[in-house]
Amino acid sequence: MILILRELWLFFWRDLSIARTYRTVFVLEGIEALFGAAMFYYLARFVDTPALQHALPQGGSYFAFSLVGFVFLDYFNAALDTFDRSLEEARDTGTLEHLLVTQTSLPVFVAGSAIYPFAAATLRIVVYLAWGAALFGFPLHAANWIAVFTVLLVTLLAFSGPGILSASYRLLFKRGNPAKWFFLGVSSIVGGMLFPVSILPDWLQFVARLNPVTYALEAMRASLLGGLGVTALWRPLAILLLFAAVLLPLSMSVFAWSLRRTKVTGTLTHS
Repeated sequence: MILILRELWLFFWRDLSIARTYRTVFVLEGIEALFGAAMFYYLARFVDTPALQHALPQGGSYFAFSLVGFVFLDYFNAALDTFDRSLEEARDTGTLEHLLVTQTSLPVFVAGSAIYPFAAATLRIVVYLAWGAALFGFPLHAANWIAVFTVLLVTLLAFSGPGILSASYRLLFKRGNPAKWFFLGVSSIVGGMLFPVSILPDWLQFVARLNPVTYALEAMRASLLGGLGVTALWRPLAILLLFAAVLLPLSMSVFAWSLRRTKVTGTLTHS
């Protein structure tokens, strides 16, 4: 276990060291977060009405509802893109083959490659919410932080499966998975990003119930805006864990098969 934790730490430190060489990016992302929070604040001032506020979960403002949806979809995008990007960078720098012939196990390799990108995505969420609270009245005082971090952890597990499947596609076909962008587009509509799922037609609500984004946003808004605890969120958390229990083993199996296939065909390091 100590060896595994050390390997995971080394993966994280490698990615952090690379990111530290581009310090301007951190500043620019912070400024971008300010513009994003401001955009949703002024949009909310335009569309907010008492009827709309009554229709929103937790009875809050449209600004709070839409900001959580926007930053959390960014988290989902990071999950879909993280494993692809890590694989591509390792191949471009010539370290992929060296990593895979070490004693590092496949689960550790996959998990280690995801630690820094997920940490960076979490930091972006924090920056967005901090700007929203400092300048535009985002109601952070209502949050149940234990539940918020529990939702983030469970969401990470649920979102990782599709990301690993996307990386398997890149491993086999040497290009980005087009289904990833289709899935992201569908999620932005039926996942409840900018409007409640309840206003959708029945058939789209059915699609929403098949999407982990729907339950992640439901749980995050309830804990962050409504102050609900982990016990009260058992249903969406249980569904997210079910997604993780099905998708993670399946995606790891597909990734392992894809890796063996590229080794047999000699195309592992081809781009």
